[in-house]
Amino acid sequence: MGDAVGLSIIGGWIPLTVTVLGVVAVLWLILSPRKRHLFVVVPVTIAVTVVLALLVRRFIEHSWGESVPVAVCAWGAAGVLGLLLSVPRLVAGRGVVQRSVTVLAAVLAVVLGLSHVNTFYAWYPTVGALIHDEGAPTVSVAQVAHHQRVVDLPEWRPSRDIGRHGRILTAGIPGSVSGFRARPAKVYLPPAVFDPVSPRLPVLVLLAGQPGSPEDWLFGGRLAATMDSYASAHDGLAPIVILADGTGSIFGNPLCLDSRLGRVATYLTDDVASWARRTLPVAETDRRAWAIGGLSYGGTCALQLATTRPGMYPTFLDLSGDAEPSLGSTKTTVDAAFGGDAAAFRAVTPLHLLASRRYPESAGAFVVGRGDRSTRPAVVTSYRAARAAGMDVHYSEVPGGHTFTAWAVALRQQTPWLAQRLGLGPPGQPTHGPVVRRNRPERIEYGTLPNKEALRGSAPSYG
Repeated sequence: MGDAVGLSIIGGWIPLTVTVLGVVAVLWLILSPRKRHLFVVVPVTIAVTVVLALLVRRFIEHSWGESVPVAVCAWGAAGVLGLLLSVPRLVAGRGVVQRSVTVLAAVLAVVLGLSHVNTFYAWYPTVGALIHDEGAPTVSVAQVAHHQRVVDLPEWRPSRDIGRHGRILTAGIPGSVSGFRARPAKVYLPPAVFDPVSPRLPVLVLLAGQPGSPEDWLFGGRLAATMDSYASAHDGLAPIVILADGTGSIFGNPLCLDSRLGRVATYLTDDVASWARRTLPVAETDRRAWAIGGLSYGGTCALQLATTRPGMYPTFLDLSGDAEPSLGSTKTTVDAAFGGDAAAFRAVTPLHLLASRRYPESAGAFVVGRGDRSTRPAVVTSYRAARAAGMDVHYSEVPGGHTFTAWAVALRQQTPWLAQRLGLGPPGQPTHGPVVRRNRPERIEYGTLPNKEALRGSAPSYG
């Protein structure tokens, strides 16, 4: 099954086959010898499907502030249309064979819609991701907590038979201080952790989007493959990556703040760090060797914590994050989280903090997909504000839109910079402690920054 798990389901023969079978299935559900079905049932069903698609699209855009591309709506609607059309075909169907074909056609129509939505977002890029293959062997808390010997990084030397792959730990991180009820976290532990003598390693806390789950980074983000690739070129060294839960549920949006919606910021700083100290003896305790990062909601959260708690997270990765947390509008956000107190909300928003404080010891990466028109202006605005506040930051654009196509590439692109910043040197020359650089001239790795005219009106306003 090893070769099968690596098969792409967002490119190649699999999605092509699904498309052909799905289109045939939808046509079979539409084309019936009964005139009433063709001229009454089908038009009414199409109209109902269009209305449902528009309502769902509006709900998503209002609730999450994310635009839904027309292509995603169209393919999703195709799946719903097939499902709805199967009902009258089943009622009018004669015999077991005809009804069985109708059920099969409905399934193929739904699979058609889901396949194309998944192809757009690249949430599950391979067969392995679809069946929840995390990309690395698993390990228990007990196996890690009772490691024989741990030394500081400068004292460590790799053994000759150091492994090539990291392992994945699943663990519940309690909200002892915050009271936040989080879902279980996933933790990537690099090969060096399992050497007879292990080095203390830096930590990256990496967050998913909203909607989303911690394990999204293992599937769409291909985290294990990215970290294994880096480790194989660096004597088994790579950051420990804690895929923490920053939302509490797949659709939750507590804004990554300490507010009426929950104390998520305290959870991601105090509770996660306390758990790591108790459970992972290989995790570095010096917070200069800790970083926070994430995609979309997680990217916004990373910038929030980097600006509100720079001593806890002096290094960050903002991948397609917004300029401020949001429940759809500033007023809705302020009312829900702070009881209408706009000043309290403004005091913890990144752009306000970056305009009023200096962050000479902080460093970060801002990355966005070239096709991400909705988020790109916010990322550029945040980058410029961070740079003006004295942060050592850089901006990059990668292929793709607001999808895992961009985020997987962004993580792979930024891992070498991140590892060096957190104290992991080149192969055979590990260093201890984070690399702190002062602000330097603007550096663009991919693409160019939009001009100010293109970004006019992108900064948030407060009521």
